[in-house]
Amino acid sequence: MEHETNINSIQLKKRRSITKTDVQQFLLRGRAFIALILVMIVFSSMTPQFLATENLVIMSKHVALNALLAIGMTFVILTGGIDLSVGSIVGMIAMISGGLINQGINLPQWGIIIYPHTWMIILISLVLGALTGALTGFVITRFNVAPFIATLGMYYVARGVAGLRNDGYTFPNLVGRPEYGNTGFGVLGAGTFLGINYTIWLMALFMVVAYIVITRTPFGRHVYAIGGNERAAELSGVRVARTKIIVYSISGFCSALVGLIWASQLLSAHPASGEAAELTAIAAVVLGGTSLAGGRGSIGGTLIGAFVIGFLNDGLVMMGVSSFWQRVIKGAVIVLAVIVDQVQARMQEQIALQKQQEIK
Repeated sequence: MEHETNINSIQLKKRRSITKTDVQQFLLRGRAFIALILVMIVFSSMTPQFLATENLVIMSKHVALNALLAIGMTFVILTGGIDLSVGSIVGMIAMISGGLINQGINLPQWGIIIYPHTWMIILISLVLGALTGALTGFVITRFNVAPFIATLGMYYVARGVAGLRNDGYTFPNLVGRPEYGNTGFGVLGAGTFLGINYTIWLMALFMVVAYIVITRTPFGRHVYAIGGNERAAELSGVRVARTKIIVYSISGFCSALVGLIWASQLLSAHPASGEAAELTAIAAVVLGGTSLAGGRGSIGGTLIGAFVIGFLNDGLVMMGVSSFWQRVIKGAVIVLAVIVDQVQARMQEQIALQKQQEIK
């Protein structure tokens, strides 16, 4: 009888410990959503207009830019990589598109200047962004360069190209000229459909497509496999190099789209556009639950993480917080997100070890 009581006591303790672990895991996995709720509660209590419909629409437009960058960054980080060049690609593409509108393509050998149509400018810019990402992926895979170093190098290259495009000056008044057929560039950033800005529609579209690709296609499974164990993925037949190049191409494509939207909203292009945008994108991805080690994360979590960062930033602005303190707070959020990610990783390792011991 006493023996049975001891057994029941041990089983009860196990159940309690398992329940506690489950709660901890739930809180860690849902940290982005919890953080979003807390941000909304805090700022709405301090600033009554924070949750006003008009303000939510404006904040969603700001979030959309970071969310688009974070989508590409999610693919990269899931493979265990990092992309520090996304912000500089934003600036480079903004300057390239601005130059195509204001200056066209100069062909001095034939004595002509070609002004591409607006849609052609958008297409050229997106292709250049994807090719820039592909080049980074090629350097990483072909020459076995660490992603941090390769993308840091591309960061400086793209930022330099952005400055060289117009000797460091801004391309203003990107309205185009009717006779050249390059008007309407501002519609991309300011146009609406059903009363909702195109930028928000693009964010929703890219999120849906990215979710389907990452969860319903062999490519998505390969991305997770590479992040989980690159050597095992390679031995199982996954084309690691090709997958990585595509992943960085996706990141470059998303960065180019943000560069176009950025220039379209302002109707001007500046070489410094997208400065520090890579850090905000990384923060959104990690806060959303994607592990910096790769192999774990979700597009939905990234979206919530982008809203947390966006609402936090706009809330601080509405409260009149100094831009220097805003940087301090955003930096602290990034560090905290990484710490929480490491805690979750260690917890999962402990759970895996416990299960192995129970099986033995």
